[in-house]
Amino acid sequence: MLRMLHTPDGVRDVYGDELRRKKQIMNAVSDVFDRYRYEGIETPTIEYFDVFSRETGTTPSRELYKFFDRDGNTLVLRPDFTPSVARAAAMYFEDAPRPLRLCYAGNTFVNTFDYRGRLKESAQMGVECIGDASADADAEVIALTIDALKAAGLTEFQVSIGEVDFFKSLISDSGLTEEQVENIRSLISAKNFFGVEELLDRTEMSQARKSAFINLPKLFGGSEVLEKARALAIDDRSAAAIDRLDTISRILEDKGLGGFISFDFGALSKYKYYTGIIFSAYTFGSGEPVAKGGRYDRLLGYFGREDAAVGVGLSIDQILACRRRADRTGGTV
Repeated sequence: MLRMLHTPDGVRDVYGDELRRKKQIMNAVSDVFDRYRYEGIETPTIEYFDVFSRETGTTPSRELYKFFDRDGNTLVLRPDFTPSVARAAAMYFEDAPRPLRLCYAGNTFVNTFDYRGRLKESAQMGVECIGDASADADAEVIALTIDALKAAGLTEFQVSIGEVDFFKSLISDSGLTEEQVENIRSLISAKNFFGVEELLDRTEMSQARKSAFINLPKLFGGSEVLEKARALAIDDRSAAAIDRLDTISRILEDKGLGGFISFDFGALSKYKYYTGIIFSAYTFGSGEPVAKGGRYDRLLGYFGREDAAVGVGLSIDQILACRRRADRTGGTV
């Protein structure tokens, strides 16, 4: 009897017309990276575990594909490009002029069990702008994201922008334990208003800080949300976070891209290395983001060189799935 072979759970074969369309999307996105003057870089699929350890604030250890080399070193399959590119930038580009603009394409590997059908091996393309701490760099990467998604064939999408530093200003001197911080982060991300309020009822903090925490999940929408958030700022740090978002918003408006952006202060990434803006792009027919990015000004310091940075990763498989779904239904993406 002929034995039937198939792929493991979470990975799949791509061939024929689907592969041709995937290559077309990747070529179109690559052209946008070239237009924005980003230089290509390839990092290895296999990295040392330390590149993605808890200290770097990246993928949790339980979600890594881990194994050992012949010398007993712990290795992992790359789950996330940003730490890999940050490592390479710190190693090879120390004396290169800033800002350093790097782009990449390849697969990432995350060992999760997901009922929503998320793949464990995913094709990703992205950019990292290193050595520029300005709001202009943030706006550049968001503008590039919008142009890349349009080039990939998407038209009906939104880039939702949040601000990690606003949340961190509320955490600072709040008296919350590490466990409470993680709980409130999860509750805010899930927009669980009542859960946030219940957790805070068991703590002692100022009413102004409590009010800011409770209202964070409600702060999403257009640029009018920024003024609502400003009214909740408790110190100079949180006010500065709002000012930066306002600057980014104005830059993108001037570029004619204001219709593609919105704001969400309840968006808090699981990646701990983010230090400023974070953003995700969504389109119809996909519960998962087609792009994710943000600012990470301390990550390169872990690899030996302090440098500001901001970047984005586009999920090519999600974009391809959205395009396929639109073709079947006759809808838009």
